[in-house]
Amino acid sequence: MRLRALLAMPGLRLEVVTGADELDRPIRWVVTTDLLDPGRYLRGGELVLTGLVWRTGPADSETFVRALAGAGVSGLAGWDLALGAIPDDLVEACRRHRLPLFKVPEDLAFATITEEVVRLLSRARAADLADVLDRHRRLVEGTGLDAVLDLVGHCHVLAATGRVVAGPRPPDPAGLARAFLTAPRLPHHVRAHDLSLVPVADGARAADWFVAAEGDAADWPAERRTLISELAAIVALERSRLGMDARLAQEVVTAAATGDAPPLERAGLDPGSGFVAVAASGGLGPDDLRAVLVEILSGSRPAVGFLDGEAMALVPSGGRDVAAGVRDGLDALAPGLPAAGIAAGISDVVPAAGLRGAVEEARYARRLAATRPGPVRVVRHDELATHVLLLASVPDDVRRMFRGRLLGPLHAYDRAHGADLVRTLETFLRCSGSWTRCAAELHLHVNSVRYRIRRIEELTGRDLSRPEDRVDFFLALQVG
Repeated sequence: MRLRALLAMPGLRLEVVTGADELDRPIRWVVTTDLLDPGRYLRGGELVLTGLVWRTGPADSETFVRALAGAGVSGLAGWDLALGAIPDDLVEACRRHRLPLFKVPEDLAFATITEEVVRLLSRARAADLADVLDRHRRLVEGTGLDAVLDLVGHCHVLAATGRVVAGPRPPDPAGLARAFLTAPRLPHHVRAHDLSLVPVADGARAADWFVAAEGDAADWPAERRTLISELAAIVALERSRLGMDARLAQEVVTAAATGDAPPLERAGLDPGSGFVAVAASGGLGPDDLRAVLVEILSGSRPAVGFLDGEAMALVPSGGRDVAAGVRDGLDALAPGLPAAGIAAGISDVVPAAGLRGAVEEARYARRLAATRPGPVRVVRHDELATHVLLLASVPDDVRRMFRGRLLGPLHAYDRAHGADLVRTLETFLRCSGSWTRCAAELHLHVNSVRYRIRRIEELTGRDLSRPEDRVDFFLALQVG
């Protein structure tokens, strides 16, 4: 299939912006990316789709297009929804690097382009066993991937979380997933198990599935490489078929957020069930972030959509600990997450009539999670009723000033005299003001503890017998 074939597909309505003389380039695969420099994930011959989330200024266009051209990409298609146009600097960069650029209609989903192109690619490929696989795609629709894997032999399909999607359980699925997420390039050969890991789609690895096939991909004959490539294409199609339709899921999420009655039954969700809302944001593009949520909630058939750029999933609880599942799933994906990581907020279980409140609760929890360090930050609904929420809403400079005024004299005294007043204060508060328990924890005589507490009160002008002063000290210690 060549680029010019895209123009003959009426359902896509793509328009050539630049590079009309380069449309005989072949398309090997379709990739959606919002990374500024996705070169390491590209192998050449791809049609790249992008929503330009990576663009913060004109200079980014040169960086992005240079990476695509260097990787041997066949063409680029995109649209900037926020700008409502394709920036001139992107057009010029594509012209400079002789990269064909297509304009995507604003109302056309990238998933539709991917599905149509992959369908044509799969139809066009016919060689040896790959042709057999192509004729057996109908088996995927009826009996799942296992029927196809039986034809290939010695293959497994896994999610990046380590979940076995299809095929027999391989040795150490979690270890294979970590190897997939951290490999410098793909396919990657895991010598310990003599399996090569092949991505199903050329996107963010944390949102991907992969095929684990026997042998070293570097030594595979051409027929084997073609066969595994066809298998990856089949898996990609099966994955896109599973789960809830994206438009219907967005309708459910939007209705829940506005207080309207969401079409739960039409989406295959039981209105009588309890639901949990999960809000998430991070360094992934929208499609990849949606795929991550769908994967880590895969046992629940979630409705995943977006609200003001924030991913939102509505999940039938089914008696499960959704928060624990989200944390475990994100922890498994952590090696493949970008530096910004992912922050997630989890609501309490609510009936269908309470979905609007659950959405707001999850969004507040997600904002609190975003203030915390680390690649994976998850905040449950029950943390919203603690002092942590109040501290998170206070500006950083105010928190620093509050801490400095209360604890600054103690830190200065400790440095000057080699004392341990701050630790004594922390222990005293943790022991609820019990002199004997505090002395036991610090391995001190009670009189020594009393002396230190008096010194703390003299330096700060506070009285630790007063509840309000104890609360102030407790909060100051938490701010640090």
